[in-house]
Amino acid sequence: MKNVTQSKIPWIDYLALTFGAALMAIGIGVFLVDAQVVPGGVSGLSISIYFLSNHKIPIGLLMWVFNVPLFIWGIKELGKSFAFRTFFSFSVNSIFIDLFRGDIPGLRWFRLQDMSSIVYLFKHDFFFLIMIGSVLLGVGLGIIFKFKGTTAGSDIVAAILNKHYGWKPGQAIMLTDFFVITFAGLIIGLKGLSPEKPALVLTIYALFSLYLSSKIIDFIIDGFDYARMAMIISPKNTEIGEMILKELSRGATGLKARGLYQKNDGEVLMTVVPVKQIASLTEKVKEIDPDAFIVVSNVHEVLGNGFRSRF
Repeated sequence: MKNVTQSKIPWIDYLALTFGAALMAIGIGVFLVDAQVVPGGVSGLSISIYFLSNHKIPIGLLMWVFNVPLFIWGIKELGKSFAFRTFFSFSVNSIFIDLFRGDIPGLRWFRLQDMSSIVYLFKHDFFFLIMIGSVLLGVGLGIIFKFKGTTAGSDIVAAILNKHYGWKPGQAIMLTDFFVITFAGLIIGLKGLSPEKPALVLTIYALFSLYLSSKIIDFIIDGFDYARMAMIISPKNTEIGEMILKELSRGATGLKARGLYQKNDGEVLMTVVPVKQIASLTEKVKEIDPDAFIVVSNVHEVLGNGFRSRF
């Protein structure tokens, strides 16, 4: 999977996976479950069955059972090393969900959803409650993806789509989870599980949560656009190249090109600069050649002299 990191020290990877699983578990188990906003995937299916069983079957246990078949599929598609991280991630996530909700025997008192601040948000600021849960879910899952793990469920599907078709994980999760959320909304509506809020409203909240968390997932993986690439077309490329080298202390590459309109051969300058230098670059280029043609693009990562690695 592209744009993911892996530490040279294995225990750091698993510490990060544990932290991501804990954040995700808090987002789901503490903020979203009692609000009846289904996050989608196996977790959403498990929450739906949890409601249908009158809260008798722990959500984390259901998630773990449902994830096993997808885990086996993941072994075949993604390899044993990836699958081991997946098994670790979804197992820890399932344990954390039941732990934080007080569904583990002997730890029934450990119910974070009963904290006064959570109860207050549930009663007086429902939208903000959903936002917090969605952010925690997205950050946690983004960390897990970044360290080459998944929590199985639709994450397995997303990882396979990313591997074979280059789909961003957040986009793939949105597609697969949409159907689960719709199904869960139908269950909540038909069973009358939410007398205070219409099932359609909860479904819309769930779709919003899905959108927000998926964007955060992609942000955690891709990060900020911390550099810009400029393509410059000008008959004064020699002067412009010297300016880039001497005044901006950046490198540049001349690419041979052919203009199809005028049928003439020329050169295109390509350079990559930090975001803070792009304004200075364009200004100085225009000083040298007011008619220069400049194309500026976002750059997610630069590996090489003069730039730090994103990860």
